[in-house]
Amino acid sequence: MTTRYSTTTPPARFLLLGDSHAGCVGRAARAAELPFAGGPVGSGRDFLGPFFDIAGDGLAFRDTQAQRLFREFLDTLEVSALAGLPVPLVCTFGLSAHTVATRQNWDIHRDRHGTVPDGFLRSGLFAALVRATVRGALAFYEHTAEAGLRVLAPLPPQRVPGISDARVFFAAQDVIGAELAARGVEIVDLRARVTDGSRRQRPAFCRTDDTIHGNLAFGRLVVAELLDRGV
Repeated sequence: MTTRYSTTTPPARFLLLGDSHAGCVGRAARAAELPFAGGPVGSGRDFLGPFFDIAGDGLAFRDTQAQRLFREFLDTLEVSALAGLPVPLVCTFGLSAHTVATRQNWDIHRDRHGTVPDGFLRSGLFAALVRATVRGALAFYEHTAEAGLRVLAPLPPQRVPGISDARVFFAAQDVIGAELAARGVEIVDLRARVTDGSRRQRPAFCRTDDTIHGNLAFGRLVVAELLDRGV
């Protein structure tokens, strides 16, 4: 998904980069007339493995379309490289836990009952496998940390589609969140406000036409939290 959400008057308050989960944030910001630049530049799986290079003029996406959008966003902010970003970065790269939790990827680790054991999910091996899966996103956040950027990462909607293992989803999300926090990323965690007793997203915050995305109400909560944090 590469729909662009961008507004420039008055000056943008933040740069939004991410996968399709960034879409509801952009729509909510636009509905609130909150100026920002950016939007989704690809799908969730595009930003797990290596997806960028560092060249003489800074970070460049390997995907042509993503790079084109990225350059347009930077031009909107009148900067030539991400390192010169004058506003906070709101980013969802690497947070598509449902992709990491794809059931068939974890079949080898199931017990005789077909369950991925708690002990494995708490193990160093599991954490290492998750880190390897999202190594591209982690490298991106290492770059933003080195550049001294303020980065905020909204956790995705707590929706687990049928292709994914819920136990792996929640465990992997915790590993990813900890890795991002260790790189100076501010995690925007709305789980206490949008989930039910099963840890799943409540229908009031879900898009009704798919199985993974949040709706405008969810996006509004994210935007309100960004504002509360001074973005």
